[in-house]
This record gives sequence, structure tokens and C-alpha cells, in this order.
Amino acid sequence: MDLFEKCYNFTAAREVMKSGLYPYFIPLDDTEGTEVTVGDHRLIMIGSNNYLGLTADPRVRQAAVDAVRRYGTSCTGSRFLNGTLALHKELEERLAAFVGKEAALAFSTGYQTNVGTISALVGRGDVVITDREDHASIVDGCRLAFGRMLRFHHNDVADLERVLRNAPPEAGKLVVVDGVFSMGGDIAPLPDIVDVCARYDARLMVDDAHSIGVLGQGRGTAAHFGITARVDLIMGTFSKSFASLGGFIAGDTDVIHYVQHHARSLIFSASMPAANVAVCLAALDIMESEPERYTRLQEIGDKMRAGFRALGFNVGETQTPIIPVIIGDDMRTFQMWKALFDAGIYTNAVISPAVPPGMQLLRTSYMATHTDEQLDRVLEVFGEVGRALGVIGA
Repeated sequence: MDLFEKCYNFTAAREVMKSGLYPYFIPLDDTEGTEVTVGDHRLIMIGSNNYLGLTADPRVRQAAVDAVRRYGTSCTGSRFLNGTLALHKELEERLAAFVGKEAALAFSTGYQTNVGTISALVGRGDVVITDREDHASIVDGCRLAFGRMLRFHHNDVADLERVLRNAPPEAGKLVVVDGVFSMGGDIAPLPDIVDVCARYDARLMVDDAHSIGVLGQGRGTAAHFGITARVDLIMGTFSKSFASLGGFIAGDTDVIHYVQHHARSLIFSASMPAANVAVCLAALDIMESEPERYTRLQEIGDKMRAGFRALGFNVGETQTPIIPVIIGDDMRTFQMWKALFDAGIYTNAVISPAVPPGMQLLRTSYMATHTDEQLDRVLEVFGEVGRALGVIGA
């Protein structure tokens, strides 16, 4: 058997391409945050994780320019060797204070943060327990760890307790959950999860990739619920609210020190370039000084959830500015995506296996910088397209 035979036989994506409905890898010619252009076609962007709208902020852009002028374009080495700048340490200290932990460690991507942290901490004889809808980077971190991976039903605290009860009592236990789930926009029931973890001596790690900048005055899910001290590890990314690239893990000093010396994805990867670090620091300045951005983002989330529901769309259990529009069929999802795209609305089409069969959806997400006029136009177009395709009633 030729190793490449599977490649030659992979036709699913090309078939969708031929139909003209392929929604992925679309090159953007220009982006101004809430609007983008593809060729000469201008669209309202509701498919981005730029929750606070900071990618186009002139202060953030200038921070990147200044850092390149001072430090150049790359650190040309890993954090472990020559790739740590004073900027990295400044960012880590400020992040730890921002999320309410003793220490933090910055990685080059959010994916590497989860993979490196989980695989470093979960060793032979240990158990890592995840929500069935956790992000792929969490799953891959569990696969790379030498411990055993167990799973519980999505946001089902009783099922989590069942799994913990049946786990070997002598095993070290790490529970990992998303704070806000990236497809459904729903929030983990963190207070109940914390209580269950305490009963079974399990440590808790919360992936706040979609929570930082969104919940808890930007400080994440634990801050949202007022239980920061009871969450052991807080993970965040820089590619969303921070308008940059990278990720971090925050927790007790000794734990972060251990991860720093055992996370292979940190030790064997080049560090974040200075421009990306400087952008994070500038974004953090804004996040700390402009709380009105969080207020605006929540108002937008409320408006759009109510608007979609009033039109008759199924938006699931979302509680955040991540709002799925559930279609329930692959081809129909592609058809609606294309009709919206042609009408000037940029969304993300999500089909199985990324979501369970019957839950295929258009993922929409919003920025604090969206205008009411843009949001009203989104709802107007969704209504027109949804009725034309029979997704909602006439």
C-alpha cells in the first residue's frame, strides 16, 4: 500500500469546491476589523475571534511597529535558550496579575500552550478528564501525555463526578474544560465543577481562549463566577481578544516553573516575536483601561441572540457573543453560507465531524466595534436567506 494512497482518494473537499460552495481557506485582500474584502467584494465580518476589535486599533498597530524597529522580526530561538526577551517576562508578570495567579508562562501559540501544559503535567499513572466538546488542542495534549484520558458528557457535572468516582484513587487527576465553548458559545458550569474536583482531589485547568476579554471584565470564566482562587490553572490565547498570536498558562509559581522546564512545545519551538509580545502588552493596557468594551460586547451578544431567536433560528444554548446558527445538514449549511457570503456577510461553516451529525452550523461571533447598523444588516440578510432556503418560516 502506497502511503499516499489516502491522499489520492480524498475527494470530499474537491467535490464541494466543484459545486462552488467551498467555505474554507478564503484569502482576504483587506481587513478592517468589522469589515473585510475578498477581491472587490466587501463583507461584514462575523466570523472572527477579534472580540474587542483591537486588531485595527492604532495603538496596538503602533506597538508592533515600534517593537520591530527595536528588536527585529524574530527571536531566532526558543524560550529555553536565546529566545526570552525582557518583554516576555513583563508580559508574563502582567498576565499573572490580570487573571489573579502567581505566575504565567507564554507560548508561541495557544495550541502549543494546551499541548505542552497537559503533556508535561499528566504522567504515567495519572488521569486527565475532559469535556467531550473540549477544543482539539486539549485532546491532542491528552494524547501526547503518558497518562490515561477519560471524558464526560458536555457540561454534565453528574457525569464528571461519575468519571472521577471510578478513577483510580491513587492516580493524580487533572480535569480540563473550556470556559466558553468555541462552537456553542455556552459557558462551563464552573462553580459546580470546582466543587466536584475538590471532593475527589482533582486539579482543574480552564481553557479561557474564548473567555479572556469576554467574561469577568475580561479576566475569564473563573473571574466571571468569582472563584479564581479555586481554579488551579488558567489558559488563554493571544490570537483573539489580544489581537496577536500565542498563548499562556497561569497558576502557582511552582507549577508554572515545572511546566517551563518540561513542556516540549515550549522548549523546542521558537519564541513569540517581539512584535507579537508588544501587541499583547498594548492590548492589555486597553483591556485594563477601557471596560466599556466589555459592556458593549455583552450588549451586542444580547442583541444578536434575541434577534436570531426572533427570526426563528436555532442558536442552541449560547450565553456569549459566540452565536451558532444551527442548520443540521452539511450541504444546506454550505448553501446558506454561500448565500450569506454573496450578500456580504462573512460567517464560518462548521460541519461534522467538527460538530455531531445534525448539529451542523454557521458559527457567528461579534466584536465590540461592530456598529448597530452592521448588526441590523446581518439580521436582515439572515432573515432573507433563511426564508429563501426554508431554514426558517416565511
